[in-house]
Amino acid sequence: MLPAVAAYYLPWELQSGAVQEGESVRTFGRLTCYDQEKSTATLTAQHASKDHHVVINTSLVEPFHPIIGAQYLVVGETETAAEVDMTVRARVLTCVDGVNLPLLQKAIMEQRSFFKEREGQQNAT
Repeated sequence: MLPAVAAYYLPWELQSGAVQEGESVRTFGRLTCYDQEKSTATLTAQHASKDHHVVINTSLVEPFHPIIGAQYLVVGETETAAEVDMTVRARVLTCVDGVNLPLLQKAIMEQRSFFKEREGQQNAT
């Protein structure tokens, strides 16, 4: 079962190894590949002129009707797989086509800043 708030990770952060296996995460990306037989989808996001790919296990959200090229938001848990370093086992996979990604990234960074500041205030009291 997912906690009330899953941590929001940018796609390139999931590849960095900073996320532990089994951690609940939220992430996003453009659907670039879907393999129905393997129940996997690949989301891609660009950062600093580089494409970053996140493999999504879709077995818990099928039947899944993919729209290649559309933006998707994923909520799930991280897991390791033989083929790739890290995958996300999707519990929620929602098409959010039309989302302003730079604005979403800015909102994520603002939210993190707020939580860090609030945590610092709670530790000071």
